[in-house]
Formats: sequence, C-alpha cells, structure tokens
Amino acid sequence: MPSGRLMRIHSAEFQAMAARVLRVTELTSRLNVLPFEDEAGKAELFAQILGRPLPARVTIYPPFYTDHGLNLDLADRVFINQNCTFLDYAGIRLAERVMVGPKVTFITSGHPVDPEERRLYLTGAPIDVAENVWIGAGATILPGVSIGRDAVVAAGAVVADDVPPATLVTGAKATPRRQW
Repeated sequence: MPSGRLMRIHSAEFQAMAARVLRVTELTSRLNVLPFEDEAGKAELFAQILGRPLPARVTIYPPFYTDHGLNLDLADRVFINQNCTFLDYAGIRLAERVMVGPKVTFITSGHPVDPEERRLYLTGAPIDVAENVWIGAGATILPGVSIGRDAVVAAGAVVADDVPPATLVTGAKATPRRQW
C-alpha cells in the first residue's frame, strides 16, 4: 500500500492481503516454536516469510511476528531481538547496522480517524530506518516515519514523527488533538 493511500476493506486487494496475513501467521507460528539452535529450520521459514532468504549477516531472535513479510527489507548486519512485531504491508526498510531491542513494534497500516470511514478503509505509509540506528526495548514506530542515521529511539518511545539524524528521542505521551 503506497504512502497515504486508502485501501477499501471489501476489495480484491484487501482479500489478497488478508490471505497473505493468514499464511504468514501460520509460518511465524511454526518459526516461534522451533528449537533456538535449529538454524536450518529458521532459515527455511524466514525464506518463506520474506519471499527470499534472510541475508547472511542479519540476526533475528524469535519469537518474531510479521503480518505480511514480503515488504520487510533488511540490510546487512541488522540485529532484531526477541518478541518484535513488523506490520509491514506498506513497507519497512532497516538499513545497515540497525539494532532493534526486544518487544519493538513497527506499524505501517492503520485506519482513518473518521468513524464513518474507519471500518471501510485501511491506511498505510512506509517506515524507513537509516544506517546505524538503535531502537530501544518496547518502542513503537508508527506509519510514515523516517528515522535518520545514527539516531537513538529510547526504550518505550512512541515515534509518530520523523527523527533527524544523530538525535535521541524519548517519551510516550498520549495528547488529545481533537474531538468529533
């Protein structure tokens, strides 16, 4: 789903995406019960989840969750710790040497805020993480965010806006914006 696009929920595109989600959920369920030392089994399942082999110098510690898999782009020397979730339908790119702490969540899709449209459409925007970024445990990265080179996202942070290069971002504050 390209940036800023709405996908009608009762469409052929949505049906195809939903079928992929069911398939990948089954694959990640199998991945997450393998013995930790079963490198061959993990490699086979990651290849099916991603639609290509996991790059040789990428480390992912299960449990690992994704809803689509095909739009997850992992560069060389990416490290992903346990219990991370990648909702990647609109695309997630992690550049070289990105480190992702445990329980981090990347979300590229959502629903419109308007109550009339909420059950009719999905929204989506890609996430782009530049080189040498460190994302702390339990952080949440929301649709459309870009994180600049050498930035640090503190543990528990909710990132809804772009992060400039070489910047530390912190905090998780829910702020009322408007009523309807």
